[in-house]
Amino acid sequence: MFYDWLTIYQDFDFMLPLIGDRAHIVIDTDSGEALTTTQPTVKHQGSFSTSINIRISGNRLTVQGNPSRINRMENLFGFTTIDQCVECYNVILRGLGLPAFTKCTKTWLASGKDGEKVRTVSDGAVFTEIHITSNKCVGQNCEDDYLRGISTLPYRNSIPRLHTNAKTCDWLSKAGKGGALIYPSVYNKAFELTLHTLPKIKRQFGTDSNEIRYLWNVINHCQFYGVVRFEQKLKSAYLRRENLNHYGLFDESIFKPLHEEFLNLDKKLQVESMNLETITTKLIRENICTNTKAANVTTLYAIQWMHGTKFDFAKSQVKTHRARLRKIGIDISLPCDLTKFSLVHVRDSRAIELKDLSMPTWYKKPQ
Repeated sequence: MFYDWLTIYQDFDFMLPLIGDRAHIVIDTDSGEALTTTQPTVKHQGSFSTSINIRISGNRLTVQGNPSRINRMENLFGFTTIDQCVECYNVILRGLGLPAFTKCTKTWLASGKDGEKVRTVSDGAVFTEIHITSNKCVGQNCEDDYLRGISTLPYRNSIPRLHTNAKTCDWLSKAGKGGALIYPSVYNKAFELTLHTLPKIKRQFGTDSNEIRYLWNVINHCQFYGVVRFEQKLKSAYLRRENLNHYGLFDESIFKPLHEEFLNLDKKLQVESMNLETITTKLIRENICTNTKAANVTTLYAIQWMHGTKFDFAKSQVKTHRARLRKIGIDISLPCDLTKFSLVHVRDSRAIELKDLSMPTWYKKPQ
């Protein structure tokens, strides 16, 4: 697991210097007093068309970007600790004459104006978004089939969505939006590099350059092993709820079980073919149903679902059968798409086996 994106801010006890050529001064119209000075977001450019965004508002410094990507052509592998990511930002900030982000040592409650909620403040940096990610191998030319397979599975009460090009699967809320707490996705890494990174490097360095040859090595490596990228975008609301937003006051190993749960999503996809015998057998073998009669009744719900039957989920028996089927990766509350079930087998003895991606010896690690 490594980090793919970081948004962080810190409130200092002094006004920050201007680093751009423009600034906005907020004035109290009654007294004429200058309240604060804000600057438009500054995009700090690195090499290989990479950048991070820096925003200054009075005494608040905010930085957002991909620290594992800055000054690199790609980020197949990135920084594995938050400290490495923050230090990457701090090197840039020091070069611009700005203060570095520091770890929190304490937090306390502060009240604002009348009617405002009490808020938690700290003496260090605060995270508002963190992306955690991993690379997995599914085998050459198996990426799209794997994505179709997992696009049948709900995750954290979110509904799966397979993109029209079958290169990405993400999970949305019932309102069709990205999760307010966690926005997860899995995508074909070689396709993403070819679509977004390759054209930029070609324009910058030409088609016959060492940079292009290196990037093609990375893309070919992803294609050979069938690399899919698992990514979870942890939003501000989630970080606050789990007390993971104050830099230095939490153990980042807590991200690992959350990410492992996401990586193990495919283990629920254990029905090899959608037929009466397989589902019934699976329900009994997994001790989900205690006898054949109960398993057959639950299986009939799956068969009806496959034929487009709509269920009343307010009924207790429907809830019971849905809960049983969800344990083997079938959610009858979602529309049935038979094309997703028929193209991939993901089992313990599966045609597609999920493996870790090893870093090749020639790979250029982030510095």
